[in-house]
Amino acid sequence: MEAAVSDHLMTIDGKSEAGTSGFDVENPATGEVFAVAPACGRDQLDWAMASAQAAQRDWARDQDARRSSLQRAAAAITASAGELAQLLTLEQGKPLVESTREAHAAAAWFGYYASLPTPVEVLQDGDGVRVTLHRVPLGVVAAVTPWNYPLLLASFKAAPGLLAGNTVVLKPSPLTPLSSLLLGRVLADVLPPGVLNVVTGPDSFGPQVTAHDIPRKISFTGSTATGRRVAAGAGLKRVTLELGGNDPAILLDDVDPSAVASKIFASAFANNGQTCAAVKRVYAPAAMVDAVAEALAAEAANKVVGPGSDPSTQLGPLTTAAQRAKVAQYVEDARGRGARVVHGGELPGGPGHFYPPTVVAGVPDEAPLAADEQFGPALPVLPYDTLEDAVARANAGEYGLGASVWGADLDRAEATAAQMEAGTVWVNTHTALSPRYPFAGHKSSGLGVENGVHGYEEFTDVQVRHVVTEGTV
Repeated sequence: MEAAVSDHLMTIDGKSEAGTSGFDVENPATGEVFAVAPACGRDQLDWAMASAQAAQRDWARDQDARRSSLQRAAAAITASAGELAQLLTLEQGKPLVESTREAHAAAAWFGYYASLPTPVEVLQDGDGVRVTLHRVPLGVVAAVTPWNYPLLLASFKAAPGLLAGNTVVLKPSPLTPLSSLLLGRVLADVLPPGVLNVVTGPDSFGPQVTAHDIPRKISFTGSTATGRRVAAGAGLKRVTLELGGNDPAILLDDVDPSAVASKIFASAFANNGQTCAAVKRVYAPAAMVDAVAEALAAEAANKVVGPGSDPSTQLGPLTTAAQRAKVAQYVEDARGRGARVVHGGELPGGPGHFYPPTVVAGVPDEAPLAADEQFGPALPVLPYDTLEDAVARANAGEYGLGASVWGADLDRAEATAAQMEAGTVWVNTHTALSPRYPFAGHKSSGLGVENGVHGYEEFTDVQVRHVVTEGTV
């Protein structure tokens, strides 16, 4: 059923606002349009930016008040988690239980930053001088979020940005705008007007947000190609970019494939493979490749694929038809290069953007399924002869977001982890994220840091205060 434009509203200066026009939002489980989202007009964008700028000075004055507001925001998101999750599943496709988990995770991020210590650093206090380092706000932040985890990634940006004393203009992906619009309405009840504005529009709207004169910082999560364009147009704005990944998992020769398969599968196929820091390629000793692939295939065979609204569903559809076509093409390409499809690999009939969880063994390094970020439910298993060779191949390519090493000998596994070129390297797990842990990419996987104290500092300027404490003026 198609909704009217007015059914989903933006938040500008604390007010609910319809767009000057609308754009369609599709349900990936059916492939049909089920809602119309508001398209923000240029005057409305200017209003959103100006209201954020006007609200920022008062917002920055009282950190205790900001902390209280963030705590109330966490509580409000928790109270609205069910409603947020329903919209998220409709527009993104993930199972309702995962959407609910994402809403609660977003609340947890706000709660973490509400209580994060932000002490003043004393650089010198003696010899007649006191020098301190303070973290001060930047001003207005433009936060641009993708379609795979719209609520969680909004919290990655808004929570630390607001704690630092900035105000935020949030622009979600046009594929998944509705849950973010609802988030804006939920938080309008606990944040002062203008502190968080949520505006939406089609693909052409994003560059208007990032090129706007008012924001002092852009925090962007999305593809590497788009991230490069954002960085090129940012000028003197601060930029944090969390971009693509092609995370390798290296299995050492002392691993029991049956013991680790469920954990590797859980990371690789989380959100149906549409996760930047998921396992996207597995390197196994040549003698173990078949055993590893079969263990992963056994996991795939037990998963229920279906609409996210069905309580029995474990893997939903891909969010877009284009993404499903890409995954299917990559699998067929690997098959044509002599790889063995151990499970899945066939496009199903019927409506929606469904694709079965697919495991492919013996994929050559140059195949796009291994060399590119597939961002979908297809996992290649690649053989290696020596560990040195596995590390070199895992490090090859432009990405460096995450990586993992799996082994019974922890000393050997950690020594291998130290050789990986990635922002986060896990040992015997993967995609273990927390608001406390910094998250950053190496190489083309991004610039800057999100989460933790370091993520908070990305939303601040450094101010040194040098006070002469002795003598006369």
